[in-house]
Amino acid sequence: MTKEDKRNAFLYCKFRDEQFALYDEYAKKNGILMKTFLVLNVLYYEKDGMTQKEICSRTFHSKQTVNLIIKNLRGEGYVTLVENVDDKRNKTVKLTDSGRAYAEKPVKHITWAEDTAMSMFTSQEQEQLIALSRRFTQNLTNLVRESEDEQCIAHPARKKCNLNLEE
Repeated sequence: MTKEDKRNAFLYCKFRDEQFALYDEYAKKNGILMKTFLVLNVLYYEKDGMTQKEICSRTFHSKQTVNLIIKNLRGEGYVTLVENVDDKRNKTVKLTDSGRAYAEKPVKHITWAEDTAMSMFTSQEQEQLIALSRRFTQNLTNLVRESEDEQCIAHPARKKCNLNLEE
């Protein structure tokens, strides 16, 4: 790993953090917590609703977080839970009319901003950005999920590794 690799990783993560901060600031400006905003966003575009498991999958939030957000949104009258006739354990979460009205302006604005920002790239640049971001995320996921022992076996020169492989 070179100094340039480390510098570029720092810059890429800094830009990602800047994006997260932007979403957080925008959500707060609209009186919404960011994680709630992400749930509202996916529900807004799924007019038929979705299960909490599907919301977890789309927002990358834990089941507990989604459950709490849905409970709060339900208490405010922004979502309903509709029983699934095929599977009574999984209820479909749907925005109510007041929930759609509540989410409409901020969700449509952020979607417009995302779409417009992407349209400022050429088609080739868009494909590169998506492909490289997907690859970085997969690499990062694999490395973060490796145990420390697996990392040391794969990368024995790491300073934190003190393996005795002769045993």
